[in-house]
Amino acid sequence: MVVQKVGRQSSLTRLGSILNTAVHPKRQQPSNGEVQWCFSQVKGTLDDDVTEADIISCVEFNSTGDLLATGDKGGRVVIFQRDPQEPSVLQSKSSIPRRGEYNVYSTFQSHEPEFDYLKSLEIEEKINKIRWLNRQNPAHFLLSTNDKTIKLWKVSERDKRVEGYNTREDSGQMRDPSSITSLRVPVIKPMELMVEASPRRIFANAHTYHINSISVNSDQATYLSADDLRINLWNLEITDQSFNIVDIKPTNMEELTEVITAAEFHPIDCNVFVYSSSKGTIRLCDMREAALCDKHAKMFEEPEDPTNRSFFSEIISSISDVKLSNSGRYMVSRDYLSVKVWDLRMETKPTESYAVHEYLRAKLCSLYESDCIFDKFECCWNGNDTAIMTGSYNNFFRMFDRTTKRDLTLEASREVAKPRTVLKPRKVGMGGKRKKDEISVDCLDFGKKILHTAWHPSENIIAVAATNNLFIFQDKF
Repeated sequence: MVVQKVGRQSSLTRLGSILNTAVHPKRQQPSNGEVQWCFSQVKGTLDDDVTEADIISCVEFNSTGDLLATGDKGGRVVIFQRDPQEPSVLQSKSSIPRRGEYNVYSTFQSHEPEFDYLKSLEIEEKINKIRWLNRQNPAHFLLSTNDKTIKLWKVSERDKRVEGYNTREDSGQMRDPSSITSLRVPVIKPMELMVEASPRRIFANAHTYHINSISVNSDQATYLSADDLRINLWNLEITDQSFNIVDIKPTNMEELTEVITAAEFHPIDCNVFVYSSSKGTIRLCDMREAALCDKHAKMFEEPEDPTNRSFFSEIISSISDVKLSNSGRYMVSRDYLSVKVWDLRMETKPTESYAVHEYLRAKLCSLYESDCIFDKFECCWNGNDTAIMTGSYNNFFRMFDRTTKRDLTLEASREVAKPRTVLKPRKVGMGGKRKKDEISVDCLDFGKKILHTAWHPSENIIAVAATNNLFIFQDKF
């Protein structure tokens, strides 16, 4: 069991100190109706010296948006809780209450490094994915996974303690039975609030290859886990067995042509799930059709443009992430250069396609040599499925408005980490004469990359992981 006192900032262990500045200006929408994004908070140190263990590897809001969890390469999970929204003393009743800030709620070590002696293989402690379960009681539950082992964590609060035991002292030391001369009635007394994180289930030994995805079913009783070649279905109550629902491993591994890159359950239909592959395809499967879903119900694939065919075509067409929309009608996929929106009723081509950083097409050779071309960028929806967000290089992240078709490039940097700072749109110049406020494509820092982003389920609040820092932005109000 891991116990953490609420409010102790030092308990953030190696994630570093917190620069925590909130923005609470009056609501002010621009005349064109677009959202103006403002800096809200940044968690972590702003030092140049970054240890590998502190690099954030996943970010996830819970279903209400009141909790925000991050996992890092050191195997730690840090949960931030949003303070209650309370009207300021100086504000009138008619004014908008100030927004709550996200502060550290719990920190615990989820995974430790292991060694597989049978395969002489080191298993990293890095947290690959975190998924929240819907809240059923006062406690919170989440799943976290590294390459091999999935754990179900219970995060609960304790603000009362029992005193006056008969057989032991309040310190826990057992009493001598001969010294007990009278019967005491235990009493419950208030205590300083404690947050306890305890592993309730450990799901292990089911994956030969590295786990890249976990997804909780809408029935909140089962979940799936996917590795490079197989997808397993688990019951949250059963740890010693799972059902293999997809297996694309060929009889002869030399005939292997694709691997599974991401998998997710449908948000409403508990029998439907999708998974993407390194070949740029997305398969939709229905578990009612067969126990083993090797035959997909639908396959989404965009024919390749022959004019863009190159040595790198197969690499950049690999889908690194797929997310179904909250309504369940659409899904968004991310490949190296673009994000695409698919209608689940149309398999032949995406309904929308957005270029994330098309200016990198001319630099694919150097990106291949530096291995950057294999970076796995994630993508996410906003609460009402009208906008998409994904990351890029130089700490840039991109937003695409599906209604207006406008796109926006913003930057998570130290320069914006000041109160009330409105984020300025950034532009990248393709070469030649640069315009004002443009950055040359040759000046981009490919060591700074936004791989993990999350959008609040109902508000314009976003969390962006920039190496070891977690930036939180919100719309100006």
